[in-house]
Amino acid sequence: MKGKDDAMQQPSTLPPSALLLLAGLTLGWGFNWTVIKVVLEQIAPLSFRLWCLLGGAAGLFALARLNGLEWRVPSGQWPRLCLITLFNVTLWNVFVVYGVPLMDSGRAAILTFTLPVWSTIGGVWMLGERMSVRKWLGLALGVAGVLLLVGMELRKIGDAPLGTVLMLGASMSWALGTLCTKRWPVDLPASSFTAWQLLLSVVPFGVGSILLEPGGMSLSGLGVWPIMGVIYNVLVSFMFCMWAWTRIVVIVPATVSSLSPLLIPVVGVFSGMVMLGEKPQWTDFGGLLLVSMALATVVIPPRQRA
Repeated sequence: MKGKDDAMQQPSTLPPSALLLLAGLTLGWGFNWTVIKVVLEQIAPLSFRLWCLLGGAAGLFALARLNGLEWRVPSGQWPRLCLITLFNVTLWNVFVVYGVPLMDSGRAAILTFTLPVWSTIGGVWMLGERMSVRKWLGLALGVAGVLLLVGMELRKIGDAPLGTVLMLGASMSWALGTLCTKRWPVDLPASSFTAWQLLLSVVPFGVGSILLEPGGMSLSGLGVWPIMGVIYNVLVSFMFCMWAWTRIVVIVPATVSSLSPLLIPVVGVFSGMVMLGEKPQWTDFGGLLLVSMALATVVIPPRQRA
């Protein structure tokens, strides 16, 4: 099968070309957890995401056309595109916009980034990926870092069980979307592929916004920060970060790609501290160290034998 054959041929670490993408992705998505928390205090969740989807899709389609890239979906690949969109964008965003307001933004990010656990299990099962000692070490360090960050917040998570369930649902949905992208790839450039995912998700979010949030699409009367948050999500979170993530997923195995963004929740925690007044604890610094070590397993190439 194509997906499994490709998995056997892909690198076990992130190539140098992906490191700059990873740096931008980490900062862009990490800071966005705090932005989402602030924006959702004044904008209805479905309407907020609908604006982001519309702006992100329009921008990415425009970039694809300006660069002369193919944008038409190949014949017979619509079903796989819709399946990937369901898990990668639609369900993930639904879980996030309803889960983040129920807990601290940084902790919501941490729960979402249990992604490596689900992606690793699925990568072995769906893609036939082999687990090397290096990958197991990265997974163990990453999970340990996440558990350390969550450990001191178990009481708060217990106070928001629905938020916990929603954020774990977002993580599992994201993992499934990543695995489906690897298993059934769509023959499109990353910008066009990402744009179609955003555009297809406009339909359920538009219907939901009309039925559940009448008048929610109006941005009149909003303060400067919510409007800036919408602009940030369109330009950074959706146009750049979604595109960068798609590029990383395409060029490396699912186990490597799922470990690569582990610093994002750390950025989310610390940005929440700066923007929302939370104070750092020793667990935050310990989690940062463990997650950085996990990231090193997919960034630093192994030494070649003589």
